[in-house]
Amino acid sequence: MANKVGIVAVMAGVAAFAVPLFAHHGAASYDTSKTVTVAGTVTEYVWSNPHVLVKVDAKDASGNVAHWVCEAWNPVTQTGRGWTKNTFKAGDEVSLEINPAKNGASVGEIRGRIVINGTEFKQTP
Repeated sequence: MANKVGIVAVMAGVAAFAVPLFAHHGAASYDTSKTVTVAGTVTEYVWSNPHVLVKVDAKDASGNVAHWVCEAWNPVTQTGRGWTKNTFKAGDEVSLEINPAKNGASVGEIRGRIVINGTEFKQTP
């Protein structure tokens, strides 16, 4: 009987740990039906877990600068797509296709074409 209680306790602990991880990786905050292009200057490139970030200053139609945070997957996944810790650097001129945040914030998930200093970056599938 004690063995069954222990197994149930372990299973409950694993489930309690796994649910938040699964919830974290949803795309619920992004509008996956829309793709927008963020074009501007890289201000910072963050190569770390849990997500790689490309921070970009981009001008809107009125000429105002918006500070975008463009998110990709983790470094291991991005390495498999051909990215390295040196793919972007501050000062690079970029154009990134992203799924924007649903709430209108200057945040998005990189999901399409990437151009760095006029050269299209070909990702590994």
